[in-house]
Amino acid sequence: MTKARVTVIDIAKAAGVSKSTVSLVLQGSSLVNEATRAKVNAVMRELGYVYNRGAANLRQAGAKSRIIGVVVNDLTNSFFAELAVGVDMVVQSAGFVQFLSNTGESIDRQREVVASMREHGISGLVVSPARATDAADFKPLVAAGIPVVVVVRNLPGAKVSSIVSDNRSGMVSAVKHLAGLGHKRIAFLGGFPDTAVFDDRLAGYRSGIDAAGLDYHEEFVISSAPSRAGGVEAIGKAIALGRRPTAAVCFNDAVAFGVCDGLRARRLEPGADFAVVGFDDVIEAQAAVPALTTVSVDPQGIGRRGAQMLLKQINAGKAEAETVTTAVRLVVRDSCGAGKSVTSKQDAV
Repeated sequence: MTKARVTVIDIAKAAGVSKSTVSLVLQGSSLVNEATRAKVNAVMRELGYVYNRGAANLRQAGAKSRIIGVVVNDLTNSFFAELAVGVDMVVQSAGFVQFLSNTGESIDRQREVVASMREHGISGLVVSPARATDAADFKPLVAAGIPVVVVVRNLPGAKVSSIVSDNRSGMVSAVKHLAGLGHKRIAFLGGFPDTAVFDDRLAGYRSGIDAAGLDYHEEFVISSAPSRAGGVEAIGKAIALGRRPTAAVCFNDAVAFGVCDGLRARRLEPGADFAVVGFDDVIEAQAAVPALTTVSVDPQGIGRRGAQMLLKQINAGKAEAETVTTAVRLVVRDSCGAGKSVTSKQDAV
């Protein structure tokens, strides 16, 4: 299943030194002179050698790595915390330990943490890619036979497994629900426009607008960071429009919470004066005031499913890529104003 990994012996031969000298370089020993150290390091870079710290630590005992790497793009979003819990539930019961890292949407940070995890000998990787991630970023892992499962954000051409939610149908159902409540001016708020998830959810929004027989208004699509602060910013821009919307579907629940904050700051009550629908159904959604109407994605379930896909490949000894799209459902609570008249402070404008 795997391409042969570069070994210490390969490095020693290419550099014209002994295996023990290469080992001393890897250990950072002061016994090696700088010229030899530079030569060995140059050969390691040329051959693409990755120091497997986990294997080094476990070699004497003859054990194998039981480490799963989990890399997410925004751990401040509770969605990813729940996803990581789902992964851990599965890998822990299988005798693996989870190494969790947050990239904060930095592609450079992502490359650093993935390289570090490889050094520690991870058996597989679950990753929600940072923005601007290229399929080629995971080519070294694929070449080394390390199973990879991409979650939440699809990565076409990466030749790795992926699990994503049905973003389009979820957004269609959210828009149709708001239209069914009588809303004719429905906004799409939040999200980075350079991600596949944004494209899918925006496509669902537009399909929902068409299906409801409503007019599409480009000014009602307001992008922002997919965060609570981003939601505050987005609703501020929406309220400032000359003919403002009466409802919004939000890129995710974090944005929806921010939208509710922004409405209250303007003495408008979510659910009563302006309908709000999120996307994700994180734990806080049900406890929020008002309780958040949202598209349920089941982040823990995605984490569990992703971990199961990864363990299947690890146990099979081959990384065969598979793609899974999970079903979603609309959960109606109070923030959409279900059962209330659409006539509000918004319609008076």
